[in-house]
Amino acid sequence: MIDRAERGNRAVILHPEFRLTGPEALDEFQELARSAGAEIADIIIAPRDRPEARFYVGKGKIEELAEKVEDAGADLILVSQSLSAVQERNIEKACQCRVLDRATLILDIFAQRAQSYEGKLQVELAQLRHLSTRLIRGWTHLERQKGGIGLRGPGETQLETDRRLINVRIRQLNARLDKVARQRDQSRRQRLRSRAPLIALVGYTNAGKSTLFNRLTGASVGEEDMLFATLDPTVRRMQEMHCGEVLLADTVGFVSDLPHELIAAFRATLQEAREADLLLHVTDVSDPYRMERQHDVEDVLESIGADRIPVIRIYNKIDRSGQEVAVNRDEQGMPVSVSISARNGDGIEALREAISERLASERINRWIELKGKDARFRAQLFELGVVSEERIAENGSWLLHVDVPKETAERLARIPGADGSLAKAQLLDKTRSENSEANRAERFSF
Repeated sequence: MIDRAERGNRAVILHPEFRLTGPEALDEFQELARSAGAEIADIIIAPRDRPEARFYVGKGKIEELAEKVEDAGADLILVSQSLSAVQERNIEKACQCRVLDRATLILDIFAQRAQSYEGKLQVELAQLRHLSTRLIRGWTHLERQKGGIGLRGPGETQLETDRRLINVRIRQLNARLDKVARQRDQSRRQRLRSRAPLIALVGYTNAGKSTLFNRLTGASVGEEDMLFATLDPTVRRMQEMHCGEVLLADTVGFVSDLPHELIAAFRATLQEAREADLLLHVTDVSDPYRMERQHDVEDVLESIGADRIPVIRIYNKIDRSGQEVAVNRDEQGMPVSVSISARNGDGIEALREAISERLASERINRWIELKGKDARFRAQLFELGVVSEERIAENGSWLLHVDVPKETAERLARIPGADGSLAKAQLLDKTRSENSEANRAERFSF
């Protein structure tokens, strides 16, 4: 909202460091800066016990920062923490240089990388939500209402007018994103009707998800050794699977302290992870801070409601760490982690087998019997597209052959009413009587 002359991308980093802040925070922020196209001229570390209200850091560090900016001929200051609008304005005024905090920098990277129509809408929405709290930075000189002949306006200050226009634009973007979300829902219903299970790749940014996606699907999604190389979700069929057709979704990478504006705006993108039958959590084993990265990803998955979905951990880039291909299993013998190299293809076949094994254990593929009072539940099963065959029993009940994820069956069982309880019993109970009509139909079908 402030008119500035066009300048370069030479930057000085200000890193407020707290006692519990590890060295990985600065390393990651430098990678963010490079991903945004910044040239790092200098770094100032400011140890702090707590943020200071005026500048976030002490006045002495701000004076040192102003000297570094002048000596380096820097065009902008990058702060590794999220600043308030007042703090950002005060630092900018003291140093006479443009200031970007962590949240704004991530938003800028997303704005550069978004390619699809949906991605551009999501980025604009996140930027406007972020900007709406900072309008005072550019409009402090326009807070008085205009007066005089020909200048009388609607009784608003310029700040109020601008905030109103931004809110109008936010409503427009939300309406367009809702339309895109409905289109995505149609695609998901088509996938459900095809009974093809969906797997979502999740993980910290630059963990190798897109490389693994290309290796498993034969696609050509862009691969770059930088943060947030992939923003737009892509869904493709997996090749050479032993369990039939499987769909794989490549999702946006996560990062620690992801701005809330981005999590809210990218709800449609993250929907792929929320509705997956299985998650592949990709971790870079060569990253010295991989455990912290795993916890950050798990926190984001919990925040979007995807923490209950079955997971296989993928320990990628073993070619860099000197490890061997390995498949680890739990007490029930189910695969829980696979060590691979997506770049070289080591362990890919073991990963395919592990995925097939987990998918088979996470789905219900069987005949069920429904009475006349279960018509509502029968309609829901057909709407989900999980019914592959239907027959009428001698007693007039319906015999349905369903192929449905266990998580979906449990969700259907929580429908209020007797039919919901009956659904759970019939979909999850594996000890039916041998004399039931459903069993006779099952034996007949094979």
